Amino acid sequence: MAQITKDTIIGDILDMNMDTAPFFLEMGMHCLGCPSARGETIGQACEVHGVSADELVKKLNDFMNNN
Repeated sequence: MAQITKDTIIGDILDMNMDTAPFFLEMGMHCLGCPSARGETIGQACEVHGVSADELVKKLNDFMNNN
């Protein structure tokens, strides 16, 4: 499986595993179905929502590697 980075598109992550949605909801990103949200990178979304992209990337990679 490909490694998730700050440049990974959120829609691509959700397409790989919809069980990642709670990670985005937890950071306040509640519009996961809208095209603009699905087209953002992790880095862009984290900047807008005031969340550490490095922490989210780590959480997502840990989750994806264990599921």
